[in-house]
Amino acid sequence: MGYKVDNAIILAAGTSSRFVPLSYEKPKALIKVKGEVLIERQIRQLKEAKIPQIVVVTGYRSEMLQYLEKEPGVILLYNKEYETRNNHASIWTARGYLKNSYICSSDNYFTENPFEPEVEESYYSALYAPGETSEWCISFDSNGWITDVNIGGSGQWYMMGHAFFSEVFSSHFLKILETVYDTEWIKGKLWESIYLENIDSLFMKIRKYGNHLIYEFDSLDELRRFDSAYINDTGSAIMEKISEKLKCMQADINECKPVVDGSNEAVGFSFVVKGKNYQYKYATGELVRNP
Repeated sequence: MGYKVDNAIILAAGTSSRFVPLSYEKPKALIKVKGEVLIERQIRQLKEAKIPQIVVVTGYRSEMLQYLEKEPGVILLYNKEYETRNNHASIWTARGYLKNSYICSSDNYFTENPFEPEVEESYYSALYAPGETSEWCISFDSNGWITDVNIGGSGQWYMMGHAFFSEVFSSHFLKILETVYDTEWIKGKLWESIYLENIDSLFMKIRKYGNHLIYEFDSLDELRRFDSAYINDTGSAIMEKISEKLKCMQADINECKPVVDGSNEAVGFSFVVKGKNYQYKYATGELVRNP
């Protein structure tokens, strides 16, 4: 006997700073992959699985996601603390809806629909790394219950993709979150970190998936390896400007990485063109050649 899924909570508040420069121009959730907008694809898959309610928690450039509210069954919530807290604030924002709930990242791409209307137990989805990985690697017992998670490992299953909270799990997690929410140390923590710190009382299983079912793109280079359409046409006005100024193809612009100031605010990004290092400054649109 399983839990009938009440809804899905899609976390779409973050700035996705590593995904420069595309994330500077729009939320990562609105990036089109293989011809379909990431969050629209995920909403479609949830609806195909007969999930009756989809709650999207917005933050960064929330106005660009407002159109989703026109979709039947979709509710938008605004996380006003998205700039000062990690994703636990989006869970807190959606606390009134948290029941038997899928917890989804808006930037995941599922090649096959992983969702179902009834779920046996709370779980976190996982992929297998046959070699070395820097991901969060899962230890679990013979029944599949997660017992520990360590960052980095080899030949292990690692956390990747969505999770499912049963109503019992949701209730207990929210009680813990409420207790610590006003403490300073929690602000930078992922909800997953809070779960792991309370793993002895928050019970969750591993849900194993094939390695070509769940994708997450942390950088433009990673997206290009999956969707070749982005190699020479990123749809980015910034990339187009750089291409024109340096008289190069967009395909020549690689290794885009965020540049932050002393207060950890994004001020631009670095990149490489034909072996030469550059930096683009957001405030002025200036291109600087690095040594």
